[in-house]
Amino acid sequence: MNIETRKLTLEDYDDLKESMLQAYDTLGGQIWSKQTIAKLLKLFPEGQLCIAVDDKVVACSLALIVNYDEYGDKHTYEMITGGYTFSTHDPNGDTLYGIEIFVSPEYRGLRLGRRLYEARKELCESLNLKSIIAGGRIPGYHEHADQLSPRQYIDKVKAKEIYDPTLTFQISNDFHVRKVLKNYLPGDHESKEFATLIEWNNIYYQGVDASARSAKTIRIGLVQWQMRLFPDMDAFYEQVEFFVDAVSGYKSDFIMFPELFNTPLLQPYNHLPEMEAMRKLAELTPEIVEKIQSYAVSYNVNVISGSMPILENNKLYNATYLCHRSGKTEEYRKIHITPNELKYYGMVGGDKIQVFDTDCGKIGILICYDVEFPELSRIYADQGMQILFVPFLTDTQNGYTRVRRCAQARAIENECYVAIAGCVGNLPKVNNMDIQFAQSAVFTPSDFAFPTNAVKAETTPNTEMMLVVDVDLHLLDELHHFGTVKILKDRRTDLYEVKLLK
Repeated sequence: MNIETRKLTLEDYDDLKESMLQAYDTLGGQIWSKQTIAKLLKLFPEGQLCIAVDDKVVACSLALIVNYDEYGDKHTYEMITGGYTFSTHDPNGDTLYGIEIFVSPEYRGLRLGRRLYEARKELCESLNLKSIIAGGRIPGYHEHADQLSPRQYIDKVKAKEIYDPTLTFQISNDFHVRKVLKNYLPGDHESKEFATLIEWNNIYYQGVDASARSAKTIRIGLVQWQMRLFPDMDAFYEQVEFFVDAVSGYKSDFIMFPELFNTPLLQPYNHLPEMEAMRKLAELTPEIVEKIQSYAVSYNVNVISGSMPILENNKLYNATYLCHRSGKTEEYRKIHITPNELKYYGMVGGDKIQVFDTDCGKIGILICYDVEFPELSRIYADQGMQILFVPFLTDTQNGYTRVRRCAQARAIENECYVAIAGCVGNLPKVNNMDIQFAQSAVFTPSDFAFPTNAVKAETTPNTEMMLVVDVDLHLLDELHHFGTVKILKDRRTDLYEVKLLK
């Protein structure tokens, strides 16, 4: 027996037709016409694959390239194929959409379907497409439709309590179900006209320009900031710009300052009670943010501006600002306020939790104490976060240890990188800000592709310095799909969940 996987040709149509008639018996014998196959071969010849056994075509896979965002997750088969005209095919699209795959029943014991899926994956990777998506039949569903909803049926197939000849096979080939589609393929009575929207992600996808420096390699600059008194605002800005300039010289994508790194500017208000002094400092925040945003643009680096107090509706918040190098500014307010922040400054917590879209992917920001609450970063991970930034401020070594250990845990449990940056040194003449302890670092997940201690790099403790680190987002993709353990995938969501309430 000679088995060959290759591109389909129009000369294969007679064999193809015979195999289709056998495979499509349960769908009323509807088959692809020769004219339709000819049109597909003209539009996208490399996307039409087949398997020949002893030179006879017995299995086939048909596909298009689409710009998936134009159709979204609620499409039908008719919509995605342009009313069966294939006008939806876009050579510049980002998704390989599977419109057909079948194996002649006579040859189904040879695992030919697996070969077709592997060939599709290779094609997806070679064309630098984001993913493979398809609407999958669930032909076993009609036997359980009276007792189970489509979702319940799919969950039981995933749990291997029910065998479905199509879905079980797709799951075993690393496809996951995005959602259930209704009225996807009229006439599919076995599936009750339901379908699974299945997806396989290409972990090597590099965006539109695959020849450029990989968008998956991100350079991070961390500032371990020495607390010092400044004679005026110009001196403070000079020190900030020095670090931004230095990191930019290394072509970094991000630079992060520590939490409350501008508190040396409290010195002129040291005669006031701490609460009043912090509110006076908050008056400077808009000006500081505007200045840092100008540095982000002029030095072409995304700046995470540590954190600063901000006063709104007579409430004091601890906020950080993501100053994009594109000119946009976004804000995150510390969610969990420490007892000291409440006691001395009367600060209150924010109530907005979201990841930020940047030109280097999705990032999350938590401020110091926030990282000690695992729910926040888990929500970020579910929203696609790949790098978590944590500006912090700790006075004692045990306080720092809490931040560090929790940050390391967040990296492992959420399969992401975590960067922390803190202040060091002493700050006399500023009440409640007298001593600091920090060792800034970038933490990784713990698997073979990463350092054995899960620490990518770290600074010398209690010394002002800058840390520049490259992180590879490809490694996160590989970990998620092929890691020794797959923490995010293996969660028992049938027993528990973490979700936003507002």
